[in-house]
Amino acid sequence: MKISVDAVNTEDRDQWQKLYYGYAEFYKVPMNQDILDSVWSWIHDPDVAFYCLLAKNASGEALGLMHYREMLSPLRGAKVGFLDDLFVNPGQRGHGIVDSLFDQLNAEAKKHAWPLVRWITADDNYRARTVYDRLSEKTQWNTYQMAVK
Repeated sequence: MKISVDAVNTEDRDQWQKLYYGYAEFYKVPMNQDILDSVWSWIHDPDVAFYCLLAKNASGEALGLMHYREMLSPLRGAKVGFLDDLFVNPGQRGHGIVDSLFDQLNAEAKKHAWPLVRWITADDNYRARTVYDRLSEKTQWNTYQMAVK
């Protein structure tokens, strides 16, 4: 299967939205139009260092998405990349789409002069973790989240 990976463009809204709904459903997170509109606006705002890649087949059908952003790393005194979201249409998994997305993410990180890209995933996301173990180095860090009251 021929896969191309490029930055999302305005004509991709419907395909992006369908994939992002799938991502939210996978993680059992409610999704609504306000959230979609906010994320879409971040992607296209030149003042926000937030980006989206879409993987497409030869027919132009979007098969997967990747959201990533710039993040300050105080201990490094540098900006690094942070991968927020990665989703491939379940019917298209196992065809190299994730590898293609990560190849392009690596190229984008080089353009930004980021020394690394970091991300988190669910502990029980075994399929993704198998890929991540192959493509990257697992860190020693545990992730915590504090609800703001």
